[in-house]
Amino acid sequence: MSNLLEITGLTKSFGGTVVLNNVDLSVGAGEVRALLGENGAGKSTLIKILAGIHHEESGTFAIDGVKQTFRNPHDSALAGVATVHQELMISPGLSVAENVLLGTKMPTRLGKIAWGELNRTAEKWFAELGQKIDVSRPVDELSAVQMTMTAIARALCLDAKILILDEPTAALTDSEVHLLFATVKRLRERGMGIIYVSHRLEEVFTIADTYTVLRNGSKVSEGKVVDTSIPEIINSMAGREVSSIFPDRSIPGSNEILSVRDLSAKKIRGVNFTVKAGETLGIGGLAGSGRSEILRVLAGAQRRASGTIELHGNVYLPKSVGSAQTDRVVLVPQERRRDGLIPGSILSNIVITTLSKLTNFGFFSSTRMERKMGQAAWEKFDIRGKSLAQEIFTLSGGNQQKVVLAKFLALSPSLLLIDEPTKGVDVTTRSEIYRLLAELAAQGMSIIVVSSELTELLAISHRVLVMHEGRQVSILESSTTTEAEALLACYGRTA
Repeated sequence: MSNLLEITGLTKSFGGTVVLNNVDLSVGAGEVRALLGENGAGKSTLIKILAGIHHEESGTFAIDGVKQTFRNPHDSALAGVATVHQELMISPGLSVAENVLLGTKMPTRLGKIAWGELNRTAEKWFAELGQKIDVSRPVDELSAVQMTMTAIARALCLDAKILILDEPTAALTDSEVHLLFATVKRLRERGMGIIYVSHRLEEVFTIADTYTVLRNGSKVSEGKVVDTSIPEIINSMAGREVSSIFPDRSIPGSNEILSVRDLSAKKIRGVNFTVKAGETLGIGGLAGSGRSEILRVLAGAQRRASGTIELHGNVYLPKSVGSAQTDRVVLVPQERRRDGLIPGSILSNIVITTLSKLTNFGFFSSTRMERKMGQAAWEKFDIRGKSLAQEIFTLSGGNQQKVVLAKFLALSPSLLLIDEPTKGVDVTTRSEIYRLLAELAAQGMSIIVVSSELTELLAISHRVLVMHEGRQVSILESSTTTEAEALLACYGRTA
């Protein structure tokens, strides 16, 4: 393979801190190279240099043998680099076709946009990806995977030679991931070079040809995917030997904590299940299947239409999130930045749920007690930052998730509801979250987990409830169910 991209000795610092240190990396035509590392390893900085957002201090990189220096994202695009960021750069309010052709000369007729030609051009690029989408639709109406396809179609339109996919499956279900992989394989066959960034190592072994691991800004290993293994990659990322990412499950108690019978609400109909003390129940299914809605009803964020819910043997009818929390039912939301955190310090986010307890005579918050609680959470959850005063949104995704968990677990739930617990989180932090959930279950806490990753659900849950189009398909025993069987159930079928 000839190298489309050749990076040599790339170095970058911020405020005296070296975030990339003499990094070499190459990508050949028709090659998918996985770029791996924990949060803070330097992956984002490398991507932003190639995207023209940051500028290297030393080192060189060449595209198709031509040395490049990008002053801005426009230079990057002109050189043939397209980046599909985790937070998709989609322009709401415009059509799909307009988003595909953004950055190009729009077709016109008599001084006006030629909409027919515009749509046909966009359709041609989707056809190259093996996709058929109504390109006249507002882009806001698309599913997560369709928005990703739109960003990739734009890359083709801009004649990209190098495509960078940054956590492209973070918001996708398993079925949508398969669709994306089919598209990546088509791009590989076209001879495009692809840098694939993901925390989901199972995906890397499915789609990538080669890999590069960064740790603390330096390249620590690289090679062919077929010549390594997930444990070797994890150890390389962590800089130490890491045991199995999934801890052993404890045995649940016999006491039934939650009973749900014939529950119906918006997007869900006739759902039945129970949860015992110390049990972890997983909920799987395709996007829109009703997974998250079950959690929202239990958390008091969404009203039930019919059915009965019993908590600790008593009728449970939460009228709000606050009333559910009073009953020690706590939801850790999927969108941590939007729903789980507030602008401010790490400390203020940790203590906000328990401020009423941290007062002197009911009037003033005790600063000493706040700091004591914050320091305890910092140590217990191994939050990695400069100090408790650090702005929350400057933390990595994994450390933000640790703060969210600390915040909601401070409410001492007996039933913990957690939606996509490891979304956008690196492998080491995932392992820490899995271990935490296992410890909570072993201590008797009941947990309900929603996840798009079947591997994750089957590994950390005792049983998995599968939803399809708002209805319950089955409840699977994790220890005797294969991932293929679970995926079949997600499509509304049973073996």
